[in-house]
Amino acid sequence: MSQRTIVPFGPQHPVLPEPIHLDLVLEDEKVVEAIPKIGYIHRGLEKLVEKRDFNDFVYVIERTCGICSFMHGMGYVEAVERIFDAEIPDRAKYLRTIWAEMSRIHSHLLWLGLLADAFGFEALFYQCWRMREHVLDMFEEATGGRVIFSVNKVGGVLKDMPAEMLAKFVNNFNAMEKELKALTDVFLHDYSVESRLRDVGILTRDEAIRLGAAGPMMRASDIAIDTRKLGYAAYEDIDFEIITSKNCDSYARCEVRIGEIFQSIDIIRQAVAKIPDTEISIDIKGNPNGEAFARMEQPRGEAIYYVRANGTKFLDRARVRTPTFANLTPLLKTLEGAEFADVPILVLTIDPCISCTER
Repeated sequence: MSQRTIVPFGPQHPVLPEPIHLDLVLEDEKVVEAIPKIGYIHRGLEKLVEKRDFNDFVYVIERTCGICSFMHGMGYVEAVERIFDAEIPDRAKYLRTIWAEMSRIHSHLLWLGLLADAFGFEALFYQCWRMREHVLDMFEEATGGRVIFSVNKVGGVLKDMPAEMLAKFVNNFNAMEKELKALTDVFLHDYSVESRLRDVGILTRDEAIRLGAAGPMMRASDIAIDTRKLGYAAYEDIDFEIITSKNCDSYARCEVRIGEIFQSIDIIRQAVAKIPDTEISIDIKGNPNGEAFARMEQPRGEAIYYVRANGTKFLDRARVRTPTFANLTPLLKTLEGAEFADVPILVLTIDPCISCTER
């Protein structure tokens, strides 16, 4: 007769890069049920909207997460701009798009490294993070920051990138692309890696829809939804296809993210080729009054930004629905019936960002 035990997993655990807490109900080595507990690092960032000018709050909301900081700022300012019914210059839209795709590349490379570390492939981990450093170097050259960039503003962006810098970045990504193909071939074709990912953590298409999965977690279950197709920033002028997989397992989530790295490089090429020579911002007078939503395709999936203003410089509400929050329920489904040894990898396959989720 199998004996059930409850094993607390996290929030501090040597194989978890994020402070997520799960109570795992085990029968021998199989997970029967997983019960999440959130709130371990709640910081109350959204409350600060009552004490910070709506322009200054851009710098607060960027600090929601150090990995997707640029896109948190971008989502917030787009929501405020909709309240003002402001049309920002086209060059600002293209610059936001380029920086957003650079954020996607460095986030996915970080995730690939953490995945390699989770199944004990240390050399692969170092290679992924070495590649990511090149992207952070470009961010530092363009914005002055490697974690928090502070280039978004209500009405556009604060910094420009000259043509020489943009051409240099494209050349850098062209050179990286060749090395990335060799690196990612290991994830897709190495037997030892495939044995840890294939047929592990199945999330069927119907389950992904029913449980509200987001981002690569959803697209790996053969659902072709990508918020970039709504055409925010400069995406309406960019030609790209939504990357999906029909395998519905951990390997599929890896496959989709690798595909998105190369897709992001191509989007950057297109954006640099098409970027117009206009101003990078407009002056917006007065205070916002009303409410608006903005939707962004973060590296981890769709994020939703809600802003409610009252005509003063202090907002009533600023709210973020992050993709990790959406993916927690699908994660629990993939954990049911999994081997205990696969739990760290399955947690990683949603690319969790608990600081985003709890704020």
